[in-house]
Amino acid sequence: MSRLGSLGARLYRGEVGYDFVGKRKIWYGISILITITAIVGLAVRGLNMGIEFSGGAVFTTPKTAVTSAQARQTAQDASGHTAVVQKLGNDTLRIQVSDLTPDQSRKTQQALAKKLGVDTDKVNTDIVGPSWGDQIANKAWWGLGIFMVLVVIYLAIAFEWRMAVAALIALVHDLTITVGVYALVGFEVTPGTVIGLLTILGYSLYDTVVVFDGLKESSKDLTKQTRFTYSEIANRSLNSTLVRSINTTVVALLPVAGLLFIGGGFLGAGMLNDISLALFVGLAAGAYSSIFIATPLVADLKERDPQMQALAKRVRARRAGEAAKADSGEPRDGEEHGEDGEPQDAAPAGVVGQRGRTDGRNRGGRGRSQGRRR
Repeated sequence: MSRLGSLGARLYRGEVGYDFVGKRKIWYGISILITITAIVGLAVRGLNMGIEFSGGAVFTTPKTAVTSAQARQTAQDASGHTAVVQKLGNDTLRIQVSDLTPDQSRKTQQALAKKLGVDTDKVNTDIVGPSWGDQIANKAWWGLGIFMVLVVIYLAIAFEWRMAVAALIALVHDLTITVGVYALVGFEVTPGTVIGLLTILGYSLYDTVVVFDGLKESSKDLTKQTRFTYSEIANRSLNSTLVRSINTTVVALLPVAGLLFIGGGFLGAGMLNDISLALFVGLAAGAYSSIFIATPLVADLKERDPQMQALAKRVRARRAGEAAKADSGEPRDGEEHGEDGEPQDAAPAGVVGQRGRTDGRNRGGRGRSQGRRR
């Protein structure tokens, strides 16, 4: 078995683990810092809205030897606006200029035709009105709102309202970071961006729901035992699915990274940039939020419940009693009979390293520990 597979098996069995829930204040602080940076970037730089949302014109030239830089400079001089030029595979150019009036569009078309040395009608011009972009934006907002409502209702029914609230906060966290990165990088917001943003919502929920499902199973009849608190059970559930979450995220990020850095970077495919950047940032943020935000938030909310607070007091009282007995040399409660249905060698959740084993190993199924008097 590979090292990662062996680690995953040990995490699943609870032999090793990391105290994600116990260190939740650190993760909250990091998330707040990242979110504030994204919001500041969005407020200062704003989003670079594409032509589909701001309106303008798209010019497609015939086959030409004119370079992209020359065409860009000609379009900008004629229109007075920033031009985006993309060289197509058949040596034609696609020139996009936002916020153009019909008169500016005709002037730009004529300037490009003169630069290329062709008739004006050889430069194809498509006028895009901002009303179409407004319709797309409104439909996207409606789709996002309906999706959020359905997610909250489903999680509240399938799990509980605390998990629904935590998942919703994690989703808002992921969307805020993704939009903030778009503002800082300066990529155009196009319909492809909207598609990417809506797509990452499902990926963001996937790992969260997997952890929540394990947590739901682990926390059944939790108040009937006194070995673990809710936060410790939540941490054990998170550790048991940690390697699975990492593997699925890496596998999903690799093809998206290929689209972003190879397709968008080296091949210059602009539309690939729009979708792949949203997917790349959203997938990474979704994996982060499912581990460091959603589950710790559920534990925080659950620990406010009076039953869980009473359980935590009983757990602390039992551990204090066991510590006192250990100091006096007396056997601990449940050491011989596996009280509360837990294995004798179980360690509290969040302990990094090998579980502490008693010196004894069961002999002949009689439950006696090695070295103990008969």
